[in-house]
Amino acid sequence: MKTAALVTALATLPLAANALDLTGLPAALAEKVTAARQACADNGNGEFALEWGAVTRTDLDGDLYPDWVLDESAYACSTAVSLFCSASGGGCMSHFLVGDVVASFQNQGWTVLTFGRNRVLLTRVHGSRCGGNSPTPCFVARAWDREARVWRSVEAGTK
Repeated sequence: MKTAALVTALATLPLAANALDLTGLPAALAEKVTAARQACADNGNGEFALEWGAVTRTDLDGDLYPDWVLDESAYACSTAVSLFCSASGGGCMSHFLVGDVVASFQNQGWTVLTFGRNRVLLTRVHGSRCGGNSPTPCFVARAWDREARVWRSVEAGTK
């Protein structure tokens, strides 16, 4: 019983993959990196780099197997500091891969929580989505629907 609990706990922890070793990166996410590298090169012949934490493996759907997350917050371009993230505080895109489905959400940070038997993706978003401004706390919670293979959420909004 203790072994099963330990395996479950370890499977749900996010693990940063080596951002420089992209050999095992699924094709759908590798395409995003290739497009970013080209966008950087097209912007004044910039040099593109992935910083530590660009790729994370964590269980997003509750099946105890690690899924993939690619964070543009860890993209860097030598000729454009804000090429990949909003200069107005809207955040960066993160790409969440479950099976063969990629969903991309602009956010200011994310985490995955366990709520009952569901894994919940919690993203911090710009305060304007909750009727405020940039520093206003605002979050969107999403849960993966295994049968429909989509993220389910009631998006943030004003009351």
